[in-house]
Parts: sequence; structure tokens; C-alpha cells
Amino acid sequence: MQKVTTTGNATLLVHDGKPLLATDPWFGDEEPAYFGSWVLSHRIPQSVKDDLLACTYVWFSHGHPDHLNPTSVERFKDKKILLADHVGSRIYKDLAPGGFNVTVLPDRQWVKLSDNVRVHSITTRIQDSVLLIEVAGRLFINLNDAGTRDCSRYIRNIARHYKYSYALALSGYGDADMINIFKEDGTFVVPRASRQPSVGGQLNNIARATGARAVIPFSSFHQYQREDSIWAQAYTTPHDAFEKGLSSDIEYLPPFSSVDCITGKFETTPHDALVVTPRPATDFGDNWSDQLEPADVKAIEGYFGRKEAIRKHFDFVTFKVGGKEHSIKMDGRRGRGITFEVPRGSLVTSIDYRIFDDLLIGNFMKTTLHGLDALNDAPGQFNYHVAKYGDNGLAETEGEVAKYLAAYRRRAGIDYIVSALEDQSRNFITRFAKQDTPLYRMMKRLYLSIR
Repeated sequence: MQKVTTTGNATLLVHDGKPLLATDPWFGDEEPAYFGSWVLSHRIPQSVKDDLLACTYVWFSHGHPDHLNPTSVERFKDKKILLADHVGSRIYKDLAPGGFNVTVLPDRQWVKLSDNVRVHSITTRIQDSVLLIEVAGRLFINLNDAGTRDCSRYIRNIARHYKYSYALALSGYGDADMINIFKEDGTFVVPRASRQPSVGGQLNNIARATGARAVIPFSSFHQYQREDSIWAQAYTTPHDAFEKGLSSDIEYLPPFSSVDCITGKFETTPHDALVVTPRPATDFGDNWSDQLEPADVKAIEGYFGRKEAIRKHFDFVTFKVGGKEHSIKMDGRRGRGITFEVPRGSLVTSIDYRIFDDLLIGNFMKTTLHGLDALNDAPGQFNYHVAKYGDNGLAETEGEVAKYLAAYRRRAGIDYIVSALEDQSRNFITRFAKQDTPLYRMMKRLYLSIR
């Protein structure tokens, strides 16, 4: 039996006679992520959990805790862990000393796992990765949260050789990101997710970008449980939204489906909805009244002192903890800065373990922008330089970042240039027309038609 099953948030389970490979197994009905903020939207059936735990290989795409969960990963200590070959090797350096059996897959090469299964790992400069999985002649394109940055042409060139291909990728209204954002005057920046953009349209774009003939909703099945982040639940994506707007020429497989790779038939496995009771922040070590200690302030200043691009382009970064503000003065344009209102426990943990992105995505931390329209505005690009390049890629100085990006540019070749042009085109469209207006949609269709 050669079969591929999707479950959980971003977990793909491959059978080749027996359970062979699991991707990003997160037992989020028992082990929350983002400082307790996220859990799964649906329980993983026990029979599927048993198969995940019986797999020979486990692949982790990137370090976010809804993919590589620090508690869930301990269940797989006796397995063969597969990782992408990222610059900096952060995940390898974290896991290998802990007794895990870790193998780094060569970038953009096929690796055989069994008689009927082989995999092909692709790294991206945002420290995420793609895994192409061939099972009995069918291609599964596991994009998880990576998208197709720097590799869309490359994947399409592979996919065109397959009669059957399936794309699995993050899609949805857009809450799976930092959305607890405020303007300087205290006005909440209403997330684009509130407008419920077409999710089927997103899946259309993913299928076109990869050359896939079918799509399976993936990497999108979480909910909030902390009392201070439960507000974000209003922006999550219901299951019936994924198919709306999908083109008729693209086959749709519902979430939590299994594909028989011999016959092509699929069936959907029922997953019970996980009903949560909001839990206080104190359950996860956060007390909003706790204040920073002198050693905490020193650690935070040292952390941001190492981020050269942040120091160069921002005037200040301020932390409001326990009602008291601590501002870090920097060298950038006057008035450009960010204020983070956050509990001490999770802040100190994020600094100690270099996981600042977890604070942003947890959506309990309040982020106020000063002199900025968005957190990742150029030239500072806060989240890229702090979380993607800095924390995960271990590149903090401008020289280190330049070498880091050059390494990914060499790997991606022409796709790197194409992606850079695409980024510029998207930025132009966004500046020229407001999102979700007729003009914006017309310009986006034109952009996609010449992509």
C-alpha cells in the first residue's frame, strides 16, 4: 500500500507498506505552540497518531513551534530526523547535541527513502523549506509555510514530468502571522483577514506557481486559546472557505484526506473539532504585571545590539513590560521605531532562546508602529532581520546577512532574480492601488498572467 495522508496542522504521513515518513508532526491538541497561544483546530485521530509514531523518517520544515514543536519532537527521538540544508544550520545545531539522529538532506537533489518513495528538499532564504515527495509516481509538493519564493520555476520544471501532482501550502484569511498591530495614535490596524480574501483564489495561484494539478488545504489548522490572544480567533479560516473561488480545472481534495497512490482515489478521514476553554496567560508562565529585572534589560539590549540592520534603520525599540517602558536607542531615522507591550516571561524566553518570531505570531503581544506602515517595511524589514536572518539564520551583522543571502542566491539561480522582481512588482501594486479594490485585483491578474 502506497498512501499519503494529511492530518493535524501541516503533517503529511506517507505509507509504503508501513508508515514511512511524517512531516512536521505537531500534537497540538496536547502540546500548544507560541507560548500556549495556539492549539490544533481538530484532534488527530489516535490511529493516525500511532502511525506517525511508527514512521521511520520525520522531516521538519522550519523552526516555528506549530511545525517543530519542542515538546512534540521528543516523541521522535528514536527516528531518523531529516532537515533541509539551511545556511547557519540552526535546527541541526539545536537537535544533534540532544541525542537526535539527524540527517541534513542535500539541497535540490532527490534522495531515496524506500522502493517507492523519494524526496527532494529545497531551502528558501526565509529559513523555511519545501519538500517534494514522489510516491509511486505521484508528486506531492509540500510547501507548508515556505510558499514558492526562489523556487517556483524550479518546481514547475519538475512537476511537468508528472501526470499527477498535488500542492499543499499555507493558505487562509491571514491570521497565521503577526496581526496584533497598532498605529502610533493607538488605532488598531484591522487585519486584511477581516475582509476574508478568497482562499480558493490563493490556492489557484499556488497551483499555477507550482504546476500542480490538485490542491490540498494544509498548514492552516490552528486556533487560539490564551485569554489575551483569543480575540484573534475571529480571523481564522473555516473549512468551507478553502474551495470557494477555486478554478474548475484544479482538483480539490478536502483537508485530512488520504490519497491511494496506486489508484488515485482519495477519502477524507473525520477529525473531531477541538473545543477549547480560554486559558489565562499565567498557565504558560506569563504574568502581565511582572516587571523586567536588570539582567533581563541587559540581555534584551545585547540581543538587539547584535542586529546591525535594526540598529542602522530604527531610532528605537521600546518594550513595555509590567506597565514600565524600557527603550533601546538606535542609530536610524528619527521617529522610526516599534513599541512592544508584552509579559516578561515569554519576552525573556524569546530572547534567551532566540525565538522572537514566536512572540509576534502568538498575537498576545501588542505591537505599535512609529513612523512605519508595516512591521517589515524596507529598509529595516524588522522581522526578516530579527527572526528569519538573525535568530534562525544566525546572520546578524550586515556582512553576515550579505553572505547569507548570497548563499541562497547561488542555490536558486535565475529563480532568485525572478523572485526579487516579483517582490518589487507586488510592492508597486500595493502602493499603487489599495488592496481588495477592483483596480488592485485587475493589476494583480495582470501580474500573475505575465509571471
